Amino acid sequence: MESTDVIFYPLMTESASLMVEKDNKLIFIVNLKAGKTDVKKAVEELYEVRVAKITILITPQGQKKAFVKLTPEYKASDVAIKLGIL
Repeated sequence: MESTDVIFYPLMTESASLMVEKDNKLIFIVNLKAGKTDVKKAVEELYEVRVAKITILITPQGQKKAFVKLTPEYKASDVAIKLGIL
């Protein structure tokens, strides 16, 4: 699966912005067929960061959300600013 096919878009809500600041996490809406390894590879390729942990859930609306925790040497706020969501 291509990296651009895995990640649809970053999600920025009030709670997501708190996660960016507090937990060094980013939230993405991803392809339903993508697994954790696909999401990790895509995030590392597209945004040039290292991923520490990924948690995935499926929303009641049928979307798949990926919570991506970055390693301490990378700041989620820097990536969010680069994406234009913060």
